[in-house]
Amino acid sequence: MGKHARPTEKRPTTAPEGGVRFRPLPVRSTVRLRRPLDIWHKPALSAVVAMAIPALTLFALGRMDLILYTSAGSLCALYAHGLPYAARARTLLWVVLGMVTSLGIALTAASAITSAAVLVVLASLLAAAHKMACDATHIGPPGNLIPTFIAASAFFVPQRLGQVPGHMALALGAGGLAWLVCMAPVLVRPRGPERIATARALQAAAGLLRTGTGTDGAGVAHARHATAAAVNAAWHTLFLVPVRTPARAAARGRLERLLVQAESALGGRPGEADPTAEAERLDGWAHQLRRGRPLPEIAPTAAKTEEPAGITREGAAESGTQAAGAASAVADGSSGVADGSSGVAAPGAVREGRAPLLGLGGPALRRPAPGRPRGVRAVLARLAPGSPLLPIGARVAAGCVLAGWVSMVVGVGHPYWAVVTAASIYQANTTLSWQRAVQRTVGNLLGLLLFCVLLPLTHTGQLAMIALVLAFQFGAEACITRNYWLGSVCVTPMALLLTGFGGHLPAKTLIGDRWIDTVVGAAVGLACCVLVTNRRAADRIDIALERVAAAEAAAHRLLATAPAPGADDAGETGWARDRLVGCLVELREAVDVAAGEWWQRALPQERITHAEQRGHRALAGLVRRLSAPALAA
Repeated sequence: MGKHARPTEKRPTTAPEGGVRFRPLPVRSTVRLRRPLDIWHKPALSAVVAMAIPALTLFALGRMDLILYTSAGSLCALYAHGLPYAARARTLLWVVLGMVTSLGIALTAASAITSAAVLVVLASLLAAAHKMACDATHIGPPGNLIPTFIAASAFFVPQRLGQVPGHMALALGAGGLAWLVCMAPVLVRPRGPERIATARALQAAAGLLRTGTGTDGAGVAHARHATAAAVNAAWHTLFLVPVRTPARAAARGRLERLLVQAESALGGRPGEADPTAEAERLDGWAHQLRRGRPLPEIAPTAAKTEEPAGITREGAAESGTQAAGAASAVADGSSGVADGSSGVAAPGAVREGRAPLLGLGGPALRRPAPGRPRGVRAVLARLAPGSPLLPIGARVAAGCVLAGWVSMVVGVGHPYWAVVTAASIYQANTTLSWQRAVQRTVGNLLGLLLFCVLLPLTHTGQLAMIALVLAFQFGAEACITRNYWLGSVCVTPMALLLTGFGGHLPAKTLIGDRWIDTVVGAAVGLACCVLVTNRRAADRIDIALERVAAAEAAAHRLLATAPAPGADDAGETGWARDRLVGCLVELREAVDVAAGEWWQRALPQERITHAEQRGHRALAGLVRRLSAPALAA
């Protein structure tokens, strides 16, 4: 549900390259509020509607004890709101099936196993599987938190084996309703997700143009990374849009022309035109896209030929601050999806097997670069032996098991909340996990205080409890993109209310157990995170540097040849751009992950800085080569 926090401004204690360095853990930036995500209201409203209908139905039937099972399906409505509707339909189907499967495993174990210690182990293993699966699929917020919360709770719900199919059917039915709720906006704004993705790229490009007029090399690097990531994510979104009719091809073509304008900011020089005026124009187009207004007609422009702004003046200042660039670019959903973008060619110049465009008698459309695994193969490749996700999975499993067992030792009868807390704090590295642990603890404490204040209202009846659950669900999504701790203030009382429908624990016991579980889960989980460091993080940088060097060399070989007319040159140029930007995004992600490990060998900062400078210079050349034919298409 929450986004990754921004990297801290504290500088690590460095050692010579190849040595070990210690990174101080941040405090102030951990609780700092950020701007909310631009589409936070979409998952918030969807979840409220998807949860309200089953909850009110159960209330009318007098079976509010079943709300845990319907909530499992209803909370699937929080996912996939950034995807085009065709891809959203497929993704939500997998989310619902995964949720129901996890619930079935937990309920079956609860009906067959009486040992709480064994149930903690099983819940922890399932939590680790959720974490690795969500990271491998790039499902996005709320990630593994929701299925882990539902499954861990279900492991400790009294259950008979004969009840499991019926309870799973309730979850599946609620999940089907969530699917319908999330797909309903297609009737009003059928191209809304791709328009928002394009608007994000335009706004990032406008920020690059404004930043490029200054003298801060680090700021230019930050803006350039943000633009590259946003443009790459937007191309990925457009490639998910099916083009089955000329009308749909024309609509996607207009979005592509706008996206090419944003992409051209990576290859242009502000001295060619007034950068402020150009930035205002891009922002104006982004505003039109978000408002659902008709798309503007883009006039062709000449290709840019000069050095991009900021490439030659970044200097040493870039190395200490670039980590903020890509992380903030990815924080709003523009994650490093490098499945990417490619070239464009003139209409009609399609060659079987490697066509860089789609025609349908309308505008030429870009196609993704070949050679990258997609779908299930891509997910399996990310989970293969040697994957950086495996240490994270080991952290989750070990931390959750120990947290659950310690919670049992201190006297908590149902330690699932300790398991959930431990699972929720594990992020890509130690620094982010530390931030999440602090945020979770602070948010849960304030949430418990809020629950105590509202306790008299919960005694007025189940209808009031339903209203509070829905209000907290909406508030959680409204606040959690500002900072995770702020969202946890709403999540905690909502979870307590959902638990209260099926049980009758005294409020004092419920609040006390929840607080103990929170402290134990955060402390034990963070201890495991500190002790089980991700030693593969720095190795991933070396691999990413090699890939950037290879992609840059291929780009320079292509740029050394004269452009040839027709589809082949544009296609090869676009695919080279795709490979290079994907490698640059991968390098920046690897650096961000390794930089956040508190105990890690010193990073090759000079090599990283030079590789990114050279890579973005080559990327600018590829973009300039594509600009003229792409805009004229």
